[in-house]
Amino acid sequence: MHGLIDSHCHLDDAAFDDDRDAVLCRAGMAGVRKMVLPAYTPKYWGRLRETCRRWPGLYPAYGVHPLYLEDRDGQWEATLASFLADAVALGEIGLDASAGTPDAACQRAGFTTQLAMAQQLGLPVILHARQNLEEMILILRRFPRLRGVLHSFSGSPVQARRLTDMGFLLGLGGALTHPRARRLRAIAATLPAEFLLAETDAPWQPPHAHPGARNEPAYLREIIADIAQLRHTSVQEIARITAQNALSLFHLQDVS
Repeated sequence: MHGLIDSHCHLDDAAFDDDRDAVLCRAGMAGVRKMVLPAYTPKYWGRLRETCRRWPGLYPAYGVHPLYLEDRDGQWEATLASFLADAVALGEIGLDASAGTPDAACQRAGFTTQLAMAQQLGLPVILHARQNLEEMILILRRFPRLRGVLHSFSGSPVQARRLTDMGFLLGLGGALTHPRARRLRAIAATLPAEFLLAETDAPWQPPHAHPGARNEPAYLREIIADIAQLRHTSVQEIARITAQNALSLFHLQDVS
């Protein structure tokens, strides 16, 4: 496999500080040529920008994840807009209803503000949803011109269809490789190819073959191999399709 694109990884994370060059080398040897790095807190926007400027093939996205809304200051919208000037997407943003998360109304306000900003700037969005995908779908219907990806998709076949009907892609990662993820594997087997994206979410969510390990972009080839097996097609074809979908969604052809 070659020309792979990791559509969602956090290579700027401190987990890679000691061996980032080696991680990138292994990714290159595995065929990964481009990676989209989404931010999740304003605290790390500068760190992410510098990481993407230092290493070729890394493309930034900026946003405020629902778990990090308290990291915002009074100028966060203006600051975010300035960072988005050289971004390929707005994200990672979304809603999270798991235990101990910020107030739901605060999450909705932060989410819709960022969706409106993405729509105004013509940027795709990178979405996070946990335990409230139905609510997210209802909110997204208010922004019919938006495109983007539901990162680490774990919803139902009906929810997958609703999202793809709106033009959103689904990001498939390490969770897909676990044999017990039967519903997700069934969706990966039947999802129309134009809505497929492959991701690692490194350093989190490692594939089944690496339990408890730090995830890294080189493992993307294992995810692509699983998708290919489920769809009864070649790994080269899945590599080509997922790369082309990422190029198109994030307009990477237009980025130097």
